[in-house]
Amino acid sequence: MKQRRDEWLSSGKLESVYQRLVNEEDARVCRDIDDNACRVVPGNFLLQITTQFLTKLGDAIANPKTVLAWLLTALSAPGIFVAFLVPIRESGSLIPQLLIAAWVRLQAVRKWTFVIGSLLQALSVLAMALVAVSLTGTAAGLMLLAALVVFSLSRGLCSVASKDVLGKTVPKTRRGRVSGWSEFLAGLITIGVGVVLLTDSQQGDTAIYLILLATAAGLWLAGAGTYAMIREFPGATEGGGNAIREAVSRLSLLRSDQTFRHFVLARSLLLCSALSAPFFIMLAHQRTDGAVLVLGLFVIADGLASLVSAPFWGRFADLSSRRVMVLAGAGAAVSGIGLVGLVHAHDGLAGSQWLYPVFFFLLAVAHAGVRLGRKTYIVDLAGGNRRTDYVAVSNTVIGVVLLIAGSIGALTSVLPVSAIILILAGMGLAGAWMSWHLPEVT
Repeated sequence: MKQRRDEWLSSGKLESVYQRLVNEEDARVCRDIDDNACRVVPGNFLLQITTQFLTKLGDAIANPKTVLAWLLTALSAPGIFVAFLVPIRESGSLIPQLLIAAWVRLQAVRKWTFVIGSLLQALSVLAMALVAVSLTGTAAGLMLLAALVVFSLSRGLCSVASKDVLGKTVPKTRRGRVSGWSEFLAGLITIGVGVVLLTDSQQGDTAIYLILLATAAGLWLAGAGTYAMIREFPGATEGGGNAIREAVSRLSLLRSDQTFRHFVLARSLLLCSALSAPFFIMLAHQRTDGAVLVLGLFVIADGLASLVSAPFWGRFADLSSRRVMVLAGAGAAVSGIGLVGLVHAHDGLAGSQWLYPVFFFLLAVAHAGVRLGRKTYIVDLAGGNRRTDYVAVSNTVIGVVLLIAGSIGALTSVLPVSAIILILAGMGLAGAWMSWHLPEVT
């Protein structure tokens, strides 16, 4: 059975598609993976693109910043539950990763950890759909957040496992394009989702959102199926002892590994690309007196950003993930500075309904670059079992930083929104500067 699968994964048809996607004559050259894995790179490469496409599209449909926030509002849940959506979604998948990593290290074949995580995410989204049709008010808020906690923890399983499997099955100079092509395809479909949401937001029909949540669950189920088909050869399992003891010992990497510590600091500052988005939207509502800047318009901008930028960032990351982090971090900062500058310099532009989605699009392009750059950098920075440690420590630290940095929203009571955007832009410039001083690892 495995022999037949290996023959299919290395077949001429898949080889041809693989060569077109990587666009290099020496597509078969393998760096940083063993000979067995090298033989089935074409199939594994395409399966990971397919899986990431399915799960990224599921993320776009069940986005806490858009669909879930709208859903809780429609269910008359108190605003505090809406405020906790993004912190729980992001930090819940990051902070426990040191504990998760100790268990993942015990698995010689780690793709099944991703499969389990995808199945749990599918069940969590189905639970959210059940909440939508059966509960309202505080009960709906509590139960949806509970489902989101399970979703987020499951996402942590996928995050730790996927980067290690990627490093074992796809060679250097090809890894960035896995995410690049998958985000391109997901962005293309997300634009269509945005058009549907834009149309429905005008009609007020809530049924479409329940359909979308069920569709998102189906996408994660499909992603689990395609990932299970990957041919991953067994790897080392050292260091998978007591989870808490292992977690504490892994934190010593921040002290002993200067390059890794520098990367984590740079990544922390580059969080500005994620944290700025809600303040762009808040500024838009303030300056346009609540004009119709509907949910679908921002979803379209987000999807279009992935569509036009992901292949570029993916290929660029394979050349130099460090420079991607520099350029994308600076781009996020410039988009914030540019928006604030135009709003305060031209009163006529400040009331434009199209100004804010345009800058939201630019921010989303920069954010896509930040994500692709830092993911590719950390995978290339370490080999073997160290990769799992690096990913887990980095994500755990970033989860804590994200919760702390997310509290910057409290400053809106004493500072204008534009000032907070500028503060975050300063973070982005500092993150770009720190990224510039990282060593090349590609």
